[in-house]
Amino acid sequence: MAEALPWQERVWQQLASREHHAHAYLLHGPAGIGKRLFAERLMARLLCQAPHAGDACGRCKSCQLLAAQTHPDHFVLEPEEADKAIRVDQVRELVGFVTQTAQLGGRKVVLLEPAEAMNLNAANALLKSLEEPSGDTVLLLISHQPSRLLPTIKSRCVQQACPLPSTQESLEWLAARLPDLSPEVRQDLLALAGHSPLRAARLHAQGALEQRALIVEGVKKLLKQQQAPSQLAESWNAVPLPLLFDWFCEWAHLLLRYQMTGDEAALGAADMQKVLQYLAGKSSRPAVLGMQSWLLEQRQNVLGKANLNRVLLLEALLVQWASLPGSR
Repeated sequence: MAEALPWQERVWQQLASREHHAHAYLLHGPAGIGKRLFAERLMARLLCQAPHAGDACGRCKSCQLLAAQTHPDHFVLEPEEADKAIRVDQVRELVGFVTQTAQLGGRKVVLLEPAEAMNLNAANALLKSLEEPSGDTVLLLISHQPSRLLPTIKSRCVQQACPLPSTQESLEWLAARLPDLSPEVRQDLLALAGHSPLRAARLHAQGALEQRALIVEGVKKLLKQQQAPSQLAESWNAVPLPLLFDWFCEWAHLLLRYQMTGDEAALGAADMQKVLQYLAGKSSRPAVLGMQSWLLEQRQNVLGKANLNRVLLLEALLVQWASLPGSR
């Protein structure tokens, strides 16, 4: 059974205690706060043949089949490859599942994540099932960026904002799962993850702190003209593009804010503070604004799974970043 996260308990009680459920829920919130665990827990509860104390029993035939990933009345839809779109033929397979009769005689439940990964044709193919689901079917859509969904998709779902944990709750959760790390490292991970604890744990597993150290060192060499943009672009091949653009967008924002306020306390993590202070004194505000605008546009392309040439994109980023000093 999926882990019960303490910061979700109030919303869980509201949903799990319902006698009648909506045909579709849109569970939304930032990545890394436990929406998938919540949806898996709700799926188990909806399919369970003998719920106990508001949760799935974990013992009935339905719960056993679900634990073995062989339950005939559950369907999970996600991209076939990481960072790729959900295609229309995948949604048509889902629609076929929805039209079938439940084999165990109860509900059918669909889990779709992330909903914004559906391309336009896929989203349109889902609309009919959202509007008129067959039988006792519940669709659980998970979205990290609901603003990217079609209004017609959102309007056909009960929208449920998933709660964010407090900093203390996040650190306690991380301490239980990463006990070998120091409190300082756990705090650094949480900050890198935008205060989303599950994302912080994933970043640790991906070696994000080491990757960030590599990127920061490369940026310093770039500004000192010790390394060319093309060399850096090649050497950063192992770092995920969404992570890179998250960091550069954050740095552009901090740089602009420091130029406007002069507040050293608002310069972000210590590893880039001196770099941002240097750039603030050497860069014009229009140049920084232009850089920020370009970064946000490209980040949207990255998140939208656009077909991008990675090396050329990073070279363009680094050429513009290197041109900031002297733009004043």
